[in-house]
Amino acid sequence: MRPTIGPFPATRFRRLRRADGLRRLAQENTLSVNDLIWPLFVQDGVNQTTPVAAMPGVSRLSVDLIVKAAEEAASLGIPALCLFPYTDPDLRTESCEEAWSQDNLANTAIRAIKAAVPQMVVMTDVALDPYNANGHDGLVRDGIILNDETVEALVKMSLAQAEAGADILGPSDMMDGRIGAMRQALEMAGYQDVAIMSYAAKYASAFYGPFREAVGAGSRLVGDKKTYQMNPANSDEALRLIERDLSEGADMVMVKPGMPYLDICRRVKDAFGAPTYAYQVSGEYAMIQAAAQNGWIDGEKAMLESLLAFRRAGCDGVLTYFAPRVARILQDHA
Repeated sequence: MRPTIGPFPATRFRRLRRADGLRRLAQENTLSVNDLIWPLFVQDGVNQTTPVAAMPGVSRLSVDLIVKAAEEAASLGIPALCLFPYTDPDLRTESCEEAWSQDNLANTAIRAIKAAVPQMVVMTDVALDPYNANGHDGLVRDGIILNDETVEALVKMSLAQAEAGADILGPSDMMDGRIGAMRQALEMAGYQDVAIMSYAAKYASAFYGPFREAVGAGSRLVGDKKTYQMNPANSDEALRLIERDLSEGADMVMVKPGMPYLDICRRVKDAFGAPTYAYQVSGEYAMIQAAAQNGWIDGEKAMLESLLAFRRAGCDGVLTYFAPRVARILQDHA
């Protein structure tokens, strides 16, 4: 039971707020560079940069510039990057075979990063939408997103990424059974040390729009993703999904999007105690950036407050496009 709080004036909560040093002593949660994973968009070419219009400050980068970004991340102390490819439209097919090509953009970038910055943890995306002619995360037949056939494709994709040197696989597809299939395949192929961070509670959200522009999947999407991504009205279902994915071999779990689902983050951490992450998705990032650019909010303070909210909700880390900016601020205040 909680102790009884003394009445005023014996209890004055403002006593511990009156000075910076007192506030710091009483602070319950902190934000560290160790809490950051930096998502990056990879494109073809050499020395090529393409700004993402809906995400001010974010660009797609060619592999050589991705390596420079990895070197920057290492200098800032950021422990991990997550790669998302912008695949040539001519390589996007209904069978998605480019997804498990050893020479695709993601796998090429993994090898390049590991050659230049071997200590950098590289996380990947395991889903078919960047390679799919119709923009879906799974294979499609007669308008139906196929579960079991997609899982077979995701296993091939996972093995190709592991072979390229990925440290963490991030299945974001929301197909049933894919964690168990991936884990079994990784073990059999000798990649038992490759970790899986499951997008276990990924909602069919309106906050993904800018990301879909960044990977070139938005204009191709036929229909919606409600048959495989979660209903935003559901909370208990998220815990069932987390429990299943952990039982199948996930090492870490993710809630996506982030701030609109802080209640889910808290429930997941309290229920399982497993390493729990959130993705501060493109729409969340774009709203903060747009409001800041219009002078409606203090962008730096809003950015830091938003990330601290994830820590308060129980997250062990956050995938955020703000990562290098936050790391510099933390470095300056160290």
